[in-house]
Order: sequence, then C-alpha cells, then structure tokens
Amino acid sequence: MAWEEKRMERRKLFCEYGPVCYRIALKKEALRRRWRDTRAHTHFALETSAESLPAVVKGHRSPMLRRLHGVDLSLQENKRSNMALAAPCVDGILVAPGETFSFWRLVGPPTAGRGYREGLTIGAGRFYAGVGGGLCQLANLIHYLVLNSPLTVSELHHHSDALFPDERRRTPFGTGTSIFYPHVDYRFRNDTGQTVQLRVWLEGDDLCGELRAERPFPRRYRLREEGHRYVREGADWFRVSQVYRETVDRATGETVGRELVLDNHSRVMYDPALIPEEEKEGAE
Repeated sequence: MAWEEKRMERRKLFCEYGPVCYRIALKKEALRRRWRDTRAHTHFALETSAESLPAVVKGHRSPMLRRLHGVDLSLQENKRSNMALAAPCVDGILVAPGETFSFWRLVGPPTAGRGYREGLTIGAGRFYAGVGGGLCQLANLIHYLVLNSPLTVSELHHHSDALFPDERRRTPFGTGTSIFYPHVDYRFRNDTGQTVQLRVWLEGDDLCGELRAERPFPRRYRLREEGHRYVREGADWFRVSQVYRETVDRATGETVGRELVLDNHSRVMYDPALIPEEEKEGAE
C-alpha cells in the first residue's frame, strides 16, 4: 500500500528543486522558443519610427493607479515606474505585412538591473509582489487596440480568474492577457496589405495608446460584453459573460459580422461580499 501511494505521488519538476534550477528551466524554455521561432521562419517587427502613420485605427487610455482590494498602493506606484521603462520600447514600432509583433522581443527582460521595481504580479490564481510587475497592463492595452482592427492575434494567454472587483474599468471584462518573461508572450501578426504602427505613452496617471496605419481600413470594430452576471456554483462565485466583436462597414455604417471572442467563466478570488447584489444571478 505504501508503495502504491508513493507511486501515485507527483514527480517534482526540475524547476521546483530550487531557485537555480528554476532559472535554468526558464533559460531552457527561452532557448526552445527561439528555436521554434527560427524553424517557423517568424519575421518579427523591429523597426521603429518617431513619425506617426497618418490614420488612427483605434485609440485608448487606461488609469495606471487603481484602488485594488488588498493591494498595497506602493505596488501601483512602482507599476507606473515600470511602465515608464517599457512603453518606449514599444512606442513607434512598425509592423509590416507578414511581420509579427512580440511583446517580449521588444521590451526584453524586466529585471532590477534594468531599473524595474517590484509591482503587482498575478500568477496561479493569486497576486504577489514581483520585479517588473504591472506590465500586463501595457500588453492589455495593445491587445485591446488589436481587437479593434483586422490584425491577427497569434499568441494570447487569458487571466483565468477574477482577482479584483471592477474599479474604473473601461474595457469588457476578460479581454486582457497574461505575460511572463520569456515564455508567456503576447503576439499579433499583420496579415493586412499595409504597415501598422503602435504609439504608447504615459500622460499623468494614464497609459495611452494608438494603433495607426497608412490609410483607414474599410471596416471598423466594436466590442460588446453581454450577459454579465455572477453565478454561485457550490461554495464559489463565478463571473460570467460573453464578449462579442462586431464588424462594421465604414462606408455604410452597417454591421456585417459578429463573432464570439470570449466566453467568460472566471472564479471570483476576492471577498464575495464585494459583489454588487444586483449583479448576482436571480437578483430582483
């Protein structure tokens, strides 16, 4: 019996044997990813321009400082510092037809040696302080701009849980992305017939961004979150909704397409007492 129980135990991964093994495992994954990219002949966008392309496809801004339940505000302040380092690495990048944008190829390792501070980091359904924390907001902004365009998302990692209540949210829930250097990346590919450009900058306490192009695309896009509610399943609460992307013909204003881009079913990880009563399923 003891032999069977031992046999059923999960073998420890190499990365779990200590910090040195963890760093070796990360390096190995980075090399494997580079090798896969080389074999796939992926062409990454590297050229930047200080001059903006003429047509604005989509613009957006999001607050960098948000009051999050149970989170030290100093981590939010450090996030702003981290964003000030990372944003210039992306600002002005030109993505030509056939090229792929890679967040980490441009930003690079967010280490203390490069000036990054401890910010809010999310992983394994929890949050903690980590060097370079908070950069997912920059990736979220870029993803939101891309969703409002005909560009092709080629790598995306959704946050699986609802870690905080809404506070000054300006985009549909769940449309963000997780990133973790070097192997959890955010990427999109330009399958259109013209070059596009990202402009990102900090303005006061806001992170601002624009997706630009050489000329307007014939169609525009809008995101709609529908069916938003909180559902109790056993002892847990889940945030449920569907996010649709509608395609609109720019010349006629008619909706010519509608697709489901996200079906949210996210476990609520914060105090359920913070859920608005009117948003619970079955509420009057």
